[in-house]
Amino acid sequence: MAAFYELRQYKVRPGKMDEWLEIMEGEIIPFQVGKGMIICGSFQGEEDDSVYVWLRRFESEEQRVELYKTVYESDYWKNEISPRIPDLLDREAMVVTRITPTSKSTVR
Repeated sequence: MAAFYELRQYKVRPGKMDEWLEIMEGEIIPFQVGKGMIICGSFQGEEDDSVYVWLRRFESEEQRVELYKTVYESDYWKNEISPRIPDLLDREAMVVTRITPTSKSTVR
């Protein structure tokens, strides 16, 4: 299987974008990158303050499974990060889409 991406779309709770970005860019992304995740981009809505989108790349399904385990089953994630997320994000509105680059994509 070729590399694929995970497009993650989150709904940030009203008035929480600055706090979310501080945690996401200051803690979550560095932590995940330190564990081997490839984070390709982090975006906020230009006009809608509830929109946050980020993109991760995986070389294979096996790598994704291993990295999920390494990140989401860690004590740091379970004790330090996860408890703070419900105050900042509407987890029910989260959309995760797996995507693959087309033959003309510059990010193959």
